[in-house]
Amino acid sequence: MPRPPHPPHCQPGARYWSVPVYRDEAVVLRTHKLGEADRIVTMLSRQHGKIRAVAKGVRRTASRFGSRLEPFMVADVQLYEGRSLDVITQAETLGAYGALIADDYASYTAANAMVETADRLTDAEPSIQQYLLLVGALRSLSRREHGAGLTLDSYLLRALSLAGWAPSFQDCSRCGAPGPHTSVVVQLGGVVCADCAPQGAPKVDADTIALLGALLSGDWEAAEAAPDITRNRANGVVAAYTQWHLERGLRSLQHVQHDQKASG
Repeated sequence: MPRPPHPPHCQPGARYWSVPVYRDEAVVLRTHKLGEADRIVTMLSRQHGKIRAVAKGVRRTASRFGSRLEPFMVADVQLYEGRSLDVITQAETLGAYGALIADDYASYTAANAMVETADRLTDAEPSIQQYLLLVGALRSLSRREHGAGLTLDSYLLRALSLAGWAPSFQDCSRCGAPGPHTSVVVQLGGVVCADCAPQGAPKVDADTIALLGALLSGDWEAAEAAPDITRNRANGVVAAYTQWHLERGLRSLQHVQHDQKASG
């Protein structure tokens, strides 16, 4: 969808319109090389949704941007509107999370899954809640506030909820019958009662369902108390739920799942 137009800037008495310039806070999702010295930077911004813009000269050693436009970084950026891509003219760091996240492999793979999810869930329409959720999750990873896997699973459930796919881990997601229930069907939106459960629907233990609810609501005390086996089971449900609703698999999420199986 097209980005909402920015108000034109014109000097009083001038005979021509100046180039429209705007500022926003943004978190870098990914970058691509452009030519020998430039990059295309994809960002999720606070006010303008997802932005693709050119950072000229960013790959040069003496670039004025430094590391401010690397993935996972949060910056105050100034841009002017180009014909096909906007151009970044200034960038000031607001959250230097990139290096801190990259120092820990579990945090790094989790962060990659987060930004890939944000890239898939957002467009050029403003999505302040998605922006704030992603920035908060990356900040938490950089500070090691919680386990990387728990932080990722909580982020995925909340991001999908904001996108309109909120799961139910208490009442039946199909008929609304009050829980607790023991069957989880991701295609139906979460737990289902015995009457609504399709034949052969997988059963999930009460501790795993409780952890899923804690991750969705942000009850970190309960989430951190869960043993590894419960965390792994919850992760499997979250991964299946995410892949179902995003339709195409997340490449980075596959790496996270592989790493968890290897460490288990």
